Amino acid sequence: MSTLRNLTVSGERTSGDTVRTQNVMAAAAIANIVKSSLGPVGLDKMLVDDVGDVTVTNDGATILKLLEVEHPAAKILVELADLQDQEVGDGTTSVVIIAAELLKNADELVKQKIHPTTIISGYRLACKEACRYIQEHLTISTDDLVKESIINAAKTSMSSKLIGRDPEFWSEMIYDAAQAVKTTDAKGATKCPIKAINLLKAHGKSSKETILVPGYALNCTVASQAMLKRIVGAKIACLDFSLQKTKMHLGVHVIVDDPEKLDAIRQRESDITKERIKKILDAGANVILATGGIDDLCLKYFVEAGAMAVRRCKKQDLRRIAKATGAQLLVTLANLDGEETFEAAMLGQAEEVVQERVSDDELLLIKGPKVRSAASMILRGANDNQCDEMERSVHDALCVVKRVIESKSVVVGGGAVESALSIYLENLATSLSSREQLAIAEFANSLLVIPKTLAVNAAKDSVDLVAKLRAYHNTSQLQAGHSHLKWIGLDLVNGVVRDNKACGVLEPAICKVKCLKFATEAAITILRIDDLIKLDAEEPPQGHPGGHPGMGGMGGMGGMM
Repeated sequence: MSTLRNLTVSGERTSGDTVRTQNVMAAAAIANIVKSSLGPVGLDKMLVDDVGDVTVTNDGATILKLLEVEHPAAKILVELADLQDQEVGDGTTSVVIIAAELLKNADELVKQKIHPTTIISGYRLACKEACRYIQEHLTISTDDLVKESIINAAKTSMSSKLIGRDPEFWSEMIYDAAQAVKTTDAKGATKCPIKAINLLKAHGKSSKETILVPGYALNCTVASQAMLKRIVGAKIACLDFSLQKTKMHLGVHVIVDDPEKLDAIRQRESDITKERIKKILDAGANVILATGGIDDLCLKYFVEAGAMAVRRCKKQDLRRIAKATGAQLLVTLANLDGEETFEAAMLGQAEEVVQERVSDDELLLIKGPKVRSAASMILRGANDNQCDEMERSVHDALCVVKRVIESKSVVVGGGAVESALSIYLENLATSLSSREQLAIAEFANSLLVIPKTLAVNAAKDSVDLVAKLRAYHNTSQLQAGHSHLKWIGLDLVNGVVRDNKACGVLEPAICKVKCLKFATEAAITILRIDDLIKLDAEEPPQGHPGGHPGMGGMGGMGGMM
């Protein structure tokens, strides 16, 4: 252990056990923040940023994203939660807690003079064996994809969320939304692109007033009240630019001798935009969606043509609409030759585009898009915080349903998988004669942090419940004829153990597998670090505050242009 100052670099170098202990403590601090939010009876966190904006959530990835973490090792866990959120959508809190526990136990082994390389190879072997055991023994195949198993997986995901109070209502709606966008390709593989489900938030009423709308809903209205509110057989143009009177760019000077030519210049400016609109309308477009503004002059042309124009759409929405309808999102009308053209192939198609009043707002609905189906959910809630948390909860549940539909396999929740893996890896460790057995035994012990935390958060006796769980899973693995006991998990409401398969507590198998892989890799990444070099901030050159020396004379170069 040593801390050296200004030896080879202009900074501070910390090496040896000190840096490893610091990293483990930082990881444990991050895990302790989210630990109490795990499980169906987990608590929420209130986060207030420097501006005073309040966020109330129990989503692990959101909590860690809003924390301004400075420690480099702790940042790895924040990125880990974000990765789990992107890859699976659920299990973000679990992955951070497991990674921190793996690090804590690895640090204990290092203090017992076990080399980090031995621990790393043991962890890798344990992770590989655990993933194989999940796939072979703990996975329930849902080839027939019964509706019940998908809905149960959604209920399990929502149980710890704000919307978990009405599981029947929400799980049915999320299942219907996922089914609305589900597609099957030529090879028979099922895809469920949940990005095609647009989540809109509206204040007022209770959360049970939330509705599912067929088609893609845009939180925009037509640009002029004189336009049609409904177009059947829509041909949609998606434009990522403004349709406004063309103005000459800054710095362009036009010297005119004859004052009458000024009118000609102004007229030409108007005509350029008119020609663009004519090209779009001539191609057959009758619905124009633009990310920029559309001025009154352009609106006049659209009204006369009987077309519907919508301005200030979000670019993200236009991308999704373009994908659903088969349109091209155009940044400019110019082609490779520099000429402005607009062809019918650039248009998307939908059965109907209609402006409807949903709840208190006017929304634009794109129904029956040509290429792929779409759905929208309009979430109702008392205030911003509630609507935001509902959006996060629905997104997590949609991700879970997507994984179940695509992977066609689920596992039992409630700590059953972690307890079964813990028993299996303990037995595996005792069968090895190498030094890795210590690391595998610690890996097995680390997995028990999930059932322990679940029980503690539910205000139950974690020692008693985990001991019962281990006893059941040990019996299921060692005694023939008792394999059905592998579905035993925790019932956190009543504080007992029960058959969670029969009770419908299900999670996607891929969620557990990815969780273990990501947590192991993150723990290994931090465990490999034995040196920390923190460079000092570079000081600006003396005598020239706020700029480089010799730049003061640049001001006179304007006359040379």
